[in-house]
Amino acid sequence: MTALVHEFDWPDRVVVGTVGRPGERTFYLQVRMGARSTSVVLEKQQAAMLADRMAELLDDLATDASHPVTVPRETPPELVDDDPIDPPVDALFRTGTMRLGWDPRTAQVVVEAFPLETAPDGQDLPPDLDDAEPREVLLVRMPVGTARAFAQRTQGVVDAGRPTCSRCGEPIDPDGHVCGSRDGA
Repeated sequence: MTALVHEFDWPDRVVVGTVGRPGERTFYLQVRMGARSTSVVLEKQQAAMLADRMAELLDDLATDASHPVTVPRETPPELVDDDPIDPPVDALFRTGTMRLGWDPRTAQVVVEAFPLETAPDGQDLPPDLDDAEPREVLLVRMPVGTARAFAQRTQGVVDAGRPTCSRCGEPIDPDGHVCGSRDGA
């Protein structure tokens, strides 16, 4: 079976955004090119890891003197995108496995998101990408400036959630917090 590939090469917009209040947010990776827009659901941890790994990849490329592309160390101001995600937000799938890479032929950062597979009993199963081809994939290729802006924004979106308790490190809900601190306080 051939996978359905939702491909975006040099997208007009690629962002992570949320719907809902802190503590109840749903994270989305959204890509737009012209009138075509696609969204997939991410876990907060997936968004955080994607942003961290992308920033590391860009930092590595920026310090590689033999690299032919100039990679910005900071987000170019003209690429900062603080707008909310575009409505309507109809997710294609909930993301399971993700891949991050670099395409030296096109000098682009590549993100692939694969659906989270579920077993007949409803349990989530991560896809085994070596054994079977996934049924669907979101494939995004973006230039280095866009990737830097994406990583910065995503880190900000992740950090904009609930504040954490200084004693126990757990999130503080808007309705209150019962501290599970081990120091007896």
